[in-house]
Amino acid sequence: MSRHNRTARSGSDRTSLYDEITAKIIGELEAGRVPWVQPWGTAAAKAPLAMPKNAATGRQYSGINVLILWGAVIEHGFPVQGWVTFRQALSLGGNVRKGEHGTTVVYADRFIPDDEKKRARETGEEAQAIPFLKRFTVFNLAQCEGLPEDLAVASPPPETGLIEPKIEALIKATGIDFRIGGNRAFYVPAHDYVQVPPPQAYFATINWHRTALHELGHASGAPQRLNRDLSGSFGSKKYAFEELVAEMNAAFCCASLGIVPTVRHADYIGSWLEVLREDNRAIVRAASQASKAADFILGFLPGDDERSIAPSDSEQEAA
Repeated sequence: MSRHNRTARSGSDRTSLYDEITAKIIGELEAGRVPWVQPWGTAAAKAPLAMPKNAATGRQYSGINVLILWGAVIEHGFPVQGWVTFRQALSLGGNVRKGEHGTTVVYADRFIPDDEKKRARETGEEAQAIPFLKRFTVFNLAQCEGLPEDLAVASPPPETGLIEPKIEALIKATGIDFRIGGNRAFYVPAHDYVQVPPPQAYFATINWHRTALHELGHASGAPQRLNRDLSGSFGSKKYAFEELVAEMNAAFCCASLGIVPTVRHADYIGSWLEVLREDNRAIVRAASQASKAADFILGFLPGDDERSIAPSDSEQEAA
């Protein structure tokens, strides 16, 4: 096969992977399910509320992989949030059971086409890399046998009464101007402050915590922090995209802190669908930005040592 044909095929494969992921998320949204908010309290959800982890390395998955793996846990009723590759199962002294089907996850990378390298050499300009996704397969620990018993032990639920003080301390530790009052929650980019109604204004206090994390997610995008584009006006595609980022950030933070995540703005589903149908990379980019926001916020937790899987880690697992 010629280099041109290989390049054309790989480009097609990359587009197909974005299309596959986007189509799956669109299908969930059209069915009225928000894939980053799983029904952890239902009989279908046997696994504990947590971020999915690679059981061999102990590292959390991030970005779109969180949605993919949460979806697989719910769809198949897996009892744990731990995952391994086929080779990792063997290296741990066990194996994937015969007949089990894995779940496809992805890692993002960039490459520079030969034509671009040539152009850069001729013009003296910097070569522009093209982002792409590569797929690899992981298996839930429930699909394996012969693994060390301690791998499959579910994380104990957080102790009663610890969640609220922990979030209060986290808010203070971020240094973000966080104000409590009024009758609506919002972030003001021009003045860099968050405002959230008092907890007693919410039907359930847990919803106050989730809302606070959502607004902190917006604040994480400020120029002096993660520098996201916060210029979208209400109703615009930029606005809908940023809401996607903040929503998933809140879900990722909630899962990490033991808080059941819920949808804050169900009425945004229509605008999210519009964004996803127009750009097959939007959900992947939004999930990536949400992971960065969650990592930024949770990085202020005292004694926090959890890190998400970086692309290079995922690539090593796939090898």
